Amino acid sequence: MSLYLRQVEREIAEGNPTINSRRLGQLLGLSDSQVRRDLGWFGQFGYRGIGYRCQELVDRIREILGTGRPWPVALVGCGHLGQALLGYAGFSRQGFAVRAAFDRDPQLIGQHIRGIRISDFSEFPEIVGREGIELAILAVPADQAETTAAQIAGSGVTGILNFAPTLLNLPGPVTVSNVDLTIELEQLAFAVVQHRGKR
Repeated sequence: MSLYLRQVEREIAEGNPTINSRRLGQLLGLSDSQVRRDLGWFGQFGYRGIGYRCQELVDRIREILGTGRPWPVALVGCGHLGQALLGYAGFSRQGFAVRAAFDRDPQLIGQHIRGIRISDFSEFPEIVGREGIELAILAVPADQAETTAAQIAGSGVTGILNFAPTLLNLPGPVTVSNVDLTIELEQLAFAVVQHRGKR
């Protein structure tokens, strides 16, 4: 659904008010029947003879993904990766507003990066409660990830996007999405090797 959302948003930006399943499938490398199946899983979207009204489809997909409202986000870990994430404009475009950033390094605490003050991680529960933050991005070293994530979860955050190169095992109702850039590169390298072998 996220891929559909991005593509339909591009169509709107290009001035296209509608798109049909065949065109949407071609743009994403899918069959038109796959597009209809995927979207049909969540209800009726299209109009006979028209296809999909782009803005209406964007609104419905955002509703399905839960991004129809703004999400305040906390970033934990303000090293090189964390600072790069603070500078990523795509978060705010998609409704995710980084409201607070945290670290344990005294040299970073108090600094402002991209207009956001870095707070001491000891202040996490208070600031998260005050800002109504439910989502956190974790960008700390692997050996700190498990304990830091447990503290984040204990403060009421219910979703963690984990950039630490380790899988997190958290008890309770916390949803974790792991992003390991090395694994992504390994998968890419594997796909390239397989492609070469087929030539």
